[in-house]
Amino acid sequence: MSRPGVRRAIALAGAAALAAAGGLVSAPPAASAGSVTATCTKTSDWGTGFQGGCTITNGTDAAVDGWTLEGDLPSGTSIGATWDAKKTVSGNHYTFTDAGWNKTIAPGASASFGFGGTGAGWFTGCTINGAACDGSGGPGPGDDTEAPGAPSGLRATGTSATSVTLAWTAATDNVGVTGYDVYRGDAKVQSATGTEATVTGLTAETAYTFTVKARDAAGNVSAASNAVSVTTDAGGGEPGPGGDKVIGYFAQWGVYQRNYHVKNIHTSGSAEKLTHINYAFGNVSGGKCTIGDAFADYQKSYTAEQSVDGVADTWDQELRGSFNQLRKLKKMYPHIKVLWSFGGWTWSGGFGQAAQNPQAFAESCYDLVEDPRWADVFDGIDIDWEYPNACGLSCDTSGPEAFENLMGALRTKFGDDNLVTAAITADASDGGKLEKTDYAGAAQYVDWYLPMTYDFFGAWAKQGPTAPHSPLTSYPGIPQQGFNSADTIAKLKSMGVPASKLLLGIGFYGRGWTGVTQSEPGGTATGPAPGTYEAGIEDYKVLKSRCPATGTVAGTAYAKCGSEWWSYDTPSTIGGKMGWAKDEGLGGAFFWELSGDTTGGELITSMRSGLG
Repeated sequence: MSRPGVRRAIALAGAAALAAAGGLVSAPPAASAGSVTATCTKTSDWGTGFQGGCTITNGTDAAVDGWTLEGDLPSGTSIGATWDAKKTVSGNHYTFTDAGWNKTIAPGASASFGFGGTGAGWFTGCTINGAACDGSGGPGPGDDTEAPGAPSGLRATGTSATSVTLAWTAATDNVGVTGYDVYRGDAKVQSATGTEATVTGLTAETAYTFTVKARDAAGNVSAASNAVSVTTDAGGGEPGPGGDKVIGYFAQWGVYQRNYHVKNIHTSGSAEKLTHINYAFGNVSGGKCTIGDAFADYQKSYTAEQSVDGVADTWDQELRGSFNQLRKLKKMYPHIKVLWSFGGWTWSGGFGQAAQNPQAFAESCYDLVEDPRWADVFDGIDIDWEYPNACGLSCDTSGPEAFENLMGALRTKFGDDNLVTAAITADASDGGKLEKTDYAGAAQYVDWYLPMTYDFFGAWAKQGPTAPHSPLTSYPGIPQQGFNSADTIAKLKSMGVPASKLLLGIGFYGRGWTGVTQSEPGGTATGPAPGTYEAGIEDYKVLKSRCPATGTVAGTAYAKCGSEWWSYDTPSTIGGKMGWAKDEGLGGAFFWELSGDTTGGELITSMRSGLG
């Protein structure tokens, strides 16, 4: 799944230098050191309309926790579509607040958002968190000690068996409110930048009491709003927005160089947060499902220290290896289900032959997954065909109906008591891979799809342009339209695939270039940055210290350190993506792969918390 060259980046056409365009603030003056500043520019202007963007820079020595940028436009000029920020309008006055996932700006770092507009005018009177955008005047760091007023009018606007939707009247502040925190009793359960929130993960027919507090950029917190008591609906009603599946891939080869074993899923705290594990990969050869790595899968002997339950394998036991360790993990965590994933980037070449006789292929897969030695380990099968009727490592010409036929045969053989899922392309470009096969037709046979919404861009394009490999949305200058998660999900929905059968993909790694001089995306490069196991790719657990994030774009983080430029997801950006997945009504999220996380499971914790 995570392999170089999965997708091809194309040259960035028509890029406009920000410095050449008109700006709300051309550059912070020298006196602005120690301030939060903002620079807004038109990135392109065709007279009757424009595209623009703003960058907020934290020049203080403390993190910014939420931001609000405001300004006025002259009559006849307006802003429409906005990305990476939330927009409200009152007359000619525009207010942009952080999107949640990009609310925190570390000292010396920045956050950006973009927009499209009509008319020939531009902003006046820019303020950032109540102070002038150029850093002059207004409250300085630590000067604001006045807490916002308490929010009012808290009320429930919707309930289900597992969720409550709340709304309230905005609070006021001497500088500006940057966000709200929702409390269930004394516990904070949700944060929001607007005046509504949905609390999920509740129990049916249960009474809950909620309050809301406002906060400002200086960290001042208001008194609590009025309390509202709500009883959730009876079970069997409509679910809350979005599902709660958290699916992680376990790579069989991780037991070698990476020294990552099933026990690590337990010791990191990840097991209690997972709902499913996809074991990658089984091979596809000769038209059949076959073993991928017999030694790692079921032959490797584990010592007591290496074993999930502290019990060593014996020489004469029937099943060893990762399969036996997964059996032990499931006994310890009965809620986890395990699927055996077949194919992947390297072994997808065998699907073409398999598609010639789908029934025989399904029979072989069932016999292997349900082998008596490990039948209790697996709860179903996951297919990772890269890509039906399109090119991956090799090009497939099986036809647009082959994937549907194959998935139909698997469903017939595995029945309704087993899970049948598929990892699929995320290429939503015009004429792209999503259009090459009938994913909508095959959807009737799968429990869910895992669109691989990562690896959109990477250093297989050695000269760049640098771009985030897993953008949530499009952004000005993105090298290829349709290469982002939002477009992928929108396209699959438009094809007729239910949102509840779609999961959002997260990479627990980054992709990077070297020879880069530009901090922001869109810079040129000389080649892939060095990586531990492969050039151009590195685990999050390494990058978080080696090259800390310096900015965000399109819902993901990027980092510039020396001549290297990396993009990867952090706990903060993952939290924002999970909120988006819930808003879209998706079935949950998945990630590639478990060994990329920290020993304490930072990323999976953010996924679990974000989905509720």
